[in-house]
Amino acid sequence: MAIDSAYVQQMATQLATYEVQGAERRAQRNKTGYSAQLSSLTSLDTALKTFKSAAYGLKSNKASMLVNSATFSKPEQATATLGGKAVAGNYQFFVEQLASSHQLALPQLRDGDVAAGGSLTMEQDGKSFSIDLGAADKDGDGTVSLAELSAAINSASDNTGVKSALVRSSGEVTLVLSSEKSGEANAISLAVSGNADLAAALGNQEELSAARDARVRMGGESGMLLQNASNTFENLMEDVTITFNQVHASGEQPLTLTVDRDNEATQAKVKTFIDAFNTLAGVIDGLTGSGGESGTRGALASDSTVRAIDNSLNQLIRTSFDGKSLIDFGVSASRDGKLTLDVERFQKSVAADPDAFEKLFTGKDSLIDSLDKNIALYTNSGNGLLKARKDNLGVAVKRMDKQFEDIDRQYEQYYNRYLKQYTNLMQIQLSMEQTGGLF
Repeated sequence: MAIDSAYVQQMATQLATYEVQGAERRAQRNKTGYSAQLSSLTSLDTALKTFKSAAYGLKSNKASMLVNSATFSKPEQATATLGGKAVAGNYQFFVEQLASSHQLALPQLRDGDVAAGGSLTMEQDGKSFSIDLGAADKDGDGTVSLAELSAAINSASDNTGVKSALVRSSGEVTLVLSSEKSGEANAISLAVSGNADLAAALGNQEELSAARDARVRMGGESGMLLQNASNTFENLMEDVTITFNQVHASGEQPLTLTVDRDNEATQAKVKTFIDAFNTLAGVIDGLTGSGGESGTRGALASDSTVRAIDNSLNQLIRTSFDGKSLIDFGVSASRDGKLTLDVERFQKSVAADPDAFEKLFTGKDSLIDSLDKNIALYTNSGNGLLKARKDNLGVAVKRMDKQFEDIDRQYEQYYNRYLKQYTNLMQIQLSMEQTGGLF
C-alpha cells in the first residue's frame, strides 16, 4: 500500500488554514475598515472641493450675485455689460461718430529706395519709438527693403502700438501702418532723421483711416456729449459698460437702453448655491448614516472629523454677515439639513435691501469667504486635516498588506510542518501494516 499523498496534502492544508484563519480574519476586517474609511474620506474631500468651487465661483472675477438685464430698442446698434450695482432706469443715446484707428499707407516707398542709415521715429499719444535704419538692414546690402523695415517696426521692444503690414496688389507692394488702438490720441506721426530718401517718401503718405474718438450724445441728438477713444464706454454709469456699433443719421430716433433687475437670473444664482450645498449634505449623510433596517451603516458614521465639518458648515449657513443671514432672504434648512428657498420671501427681501444681499455673498469676509476658509482647513493639499487622515489610512492599508504577506509565510511554514508530520505518520502506519502482514 502506497502513501496517500492527496490525503496528506488535504490534512496539511486544513490544519495550516486553521492555524492562520483567526489572524487572517482580523487582518481582512481591519483592511476592509481602513479601505472603506479611506474611500469615504476621498469622496468627502472631493465633495467639499466641488462645493467650495461652486460657491466661490459665484464671486470669482468680481462677479455679482445681483443680475441686471439690459434691453436696447435696437439690439444691433449696441451691447451692454452690467454689474450688480447698475441702477434701473431708461437711457437714450445718439451716436454721432464711432471711434476708429489710424491707418497710413506709404505708396511711394519701394524696395531699394531707402538707404541703410539714419532713423525713423513714430509717435502716438505723447510716446515715441525709433527704428535704426542701419540696424534694420539685415542682409547688409546697403538698403532697407520694405520687408526689413516692416519687421524692424513690428519687433521694436518699445513699440507704442504701431503694426506694420505689406499689402500686395497688381504686382506692387505697399507698406501700411496701423494703430492698435482707436482714438484721436493714438494717431501715428512719422519723422525721419538722416535719410533723405525715406523723408521724401513720407511726404506722399496716404491716410486710409482717420484716428477718431467715439462721439455719443446722452439724452438725444442735442444731449450731453460723451467722447471716448474706444467704442466701448466702460462704466459709463456705475456698473454699466456699453459698446456702440452704429452711427445715427440726423433726425433719427435715439437708441434707448432699459436697465432692470433680472429676478430670475438672480434667483438662479442662489439656487446654484443651494443645490451645491444640498449635494454636499447628501454625500455627508450617506457617509455618516447610522444604518439599521433601512440602510447600510456609513463608513464614517461615528467619525468626529466629519461631525465637526458638518456642524461648522451648518453653523455658517445660519450665521449673520454684516447683519444679514440666508434666513433673512428666504433660505432655510429643513430637518435633514438640506436648504430650501422661499421664493416669495426671497424676492421681497432682495428688492428691499439688494446691497445687504450682495454683501452676504460677495462682500469682504462674507458667507462665501467664510465657507472657503473653513473648507480649506480640511481640503488643503499641503496640510489639510483630510489629507493627514487619508495619508494615515493609506499607511494602515499598506501595513495590512504587509501583514497578509506575513500570514502567507506563516501558512507556508504550518503547511510544510504538517505535511512533513503527516507524511511521517503515514510512513509509520505503512511500516506497521507491512510488519503485521508477516504474522
